[in-house]
Amino acid sequence: MTEPDFLRDTRNSYNAMAIDYAENFKNGIDDKPVDRAVLAVFAELVRASGNTDAVDVGSGPGHVTEYLKSLGLNIYGIDLSSEMVELARRKRPGIRFEEGSMTALDLAEGSLGGICAWYSTIHVPLEQLSGVFADFRRALVPGGHLVLGFQSGDELKHYDEGFGHKLSLDFYRRSPDLVAGLLNEAGFEVYARAEREPDPEEKTRQAYLIARALG
Repeated sequence: MTEPDFLRDTRNSYNAMAIDYAENFKNGIDDKPVDRAVLAVFAELVRASGNTDAVDVGSGPGHVTEYLKSLGLNIYGIDLSSEMVELARRKRPGIRFEEGSMTALDLAEGSLGGICAWYSTIHVPLEQLSGVFADFRRALVPGGHLVLGFQSGDELKHYDEGFGHKLSLDFYRRSPDLVAGLLNEAGFEVYARAEREPDPEEKTRQAYLIARALG
């Protein structure tokens, strides 16, 4: 099967800028109190379910994976970029990181208590997103939880350059209502949602959804 262009372009772009990207975001979520709070709620819900097995899909340099592990989740990371995976393994040797795509997850059905997709679905075209959410639902136990972070809005931004590297990278800004509707169609019930205003280095509002997998 031919790989979709957006997967190839996303992988190549993050491979090119992995080191500089990680350096630019080296503080991770340390200065993002709302982000930490949302992730903490997600972790508490997963722990309460009795199944702490979880995966961070689109884990990048691994700072969110590390934070969720510190909150008691048995979590590992998956990322499309081999350079990001190698970087995460070097920086966080106590955590498992694997190369993979959210459009073709090799996860057993009903095996996970939680899935985190933190600013990783922002590169997935709308026509692919329903399938991604359906696969997330397949991998979760009934009552398991999914947390999403994404840029709020209604536009596509394309970047040909970033951190001094040539890229071909699409960013989709989406309304929380649109994403919530797709989650409902995929077999989720939205449990919590939040939005915050952009920080000084950001250009748009940030959105967060926590959803529960229906039985």
